[in-house]
Amino acid sequence: MTTNWAAFAAAEPDLATIAEARFEAFTHHVLATLRRDGSPRTTGLEVRFTGGEMWFGMMPDSLKALDLRRDPRFALQANPGPGTGMAGGDVRISGRAVEVDDPATKDAYVKEVEPPQPFHLFRTELTEVVRTSVEDERYLVVQVWKPGEPVRTLRRT
Repeated sequence: MTTNWAAFAAAEPDLATIAEARFEAFTHHVLATLRRDGSPRTTGLEVRFTGGEMWFGMMPDSLKALDLRRDPRFALQANPGPGTGMAGGDVRISGRAVEVDDPATKDAYVKEVEPPQPFHLFRTELTEVVRTSVEDERYLVVQVWKPGEPVRTLRRT
């Protein structure tokens, strides 16, 4: 089961707001894709939130774009920022990235984001959002959301 960013934000607005803020705090994040042989590949990526979607834009024929065309599964980790503080916690998102070729959709994205041309555009379908944070300098708190389920919160000392 998958869902888009708007459906996630409607179901869990607090977690969605925190997650989006973590991704907007820094420009570059870490994307994991699967290579042709099934081994993982990690690369830098910029993420955009617009029109109720989380988008990935990529350079033409980049390895990550070719990976996603072949196997759309991804994992994405928000840039933790400088030092070890991880203000706002650590956010990771998993799902599927679906390439968008529709000219009207790409034109709307270009007007909003102004990416270098040409480019690949992928719309995400989420399968999991995870936020890990520290509470009261005492608890490790892990929030896990999956489509169709409420956020599950685990606290560890």
